Amino acid sequence: MNTPYQDAQSVGQAAVRTTILDHAIDLLVTEGPAALTMRRIATGIGASTKVLYNMFGGKEGLADALYREGFARLRRAQQQVQGAGNPLAHLNDLAAAYRAHALAEPAYYRVMFEQAIPGYRPSADALSAAESAFDASVTAVQACIDSRVFRPGDAYEISKLLWAAAHGAVSLEIAGHFPPETAAHRYDILMTALGQSFLAEQGQNSDKD
Repeated sequence: MNTPYQDAQSVGQAAVRTTILDHAIDLLVTEGPAALTMRRIATGIGASTKVLYNMFGGKEGLADALYREGFARLRRAQQQVQGAGNPLAHLNDLAAAYRAHALAEPAYYRVMFEQAIPGYRPSADALSAAESAFDASVTAVQACIDSRVFRPGDAYEISKLLWAAAHGAVSLEIAGHFPPETAAHRYDILMTALGQSFLAEQGQNSDKD
């Protein structure tokens, strides 16, 4: 029987990288950061440590790869959200996709946002790569502004505020503070309320007041 490494090798380097990262994130979840060693990971997939060192350079490089992979997966999840014709509906769909992805990948979410790997701090390049995961959100906000659904504003800053709200609610849900029977409803109310604060009609009414 082939090892996970051998199976991945037959597909290509991208598959090998994914196999390593997936096993690393599993170790992190099941046994904690102390288990995240090159030897443990290599043994788990049936590879030599040389393979891991050649690919990541060491534990710091592996941690960086896990961080980047988390945001790469988030970026792909956001890019898969189809435009709904209605720019505000599209923005809401992106918010729903953010929550769904975080709940589906809680281990990566913790690496991305909760310093799950002690001592790891993302480099400027890693932070820049992470930033691009939200390009779809910025574009969607700009579409809302261009179509006059939102009043004029800075699409980047509005996107950041939406992210802050989404992140806060999702983090509370993952931590167990928002139970499953109320989490989705609370999330929808929060995102809707924040989105309404940028509506062009509300802005016009406020000016008249």
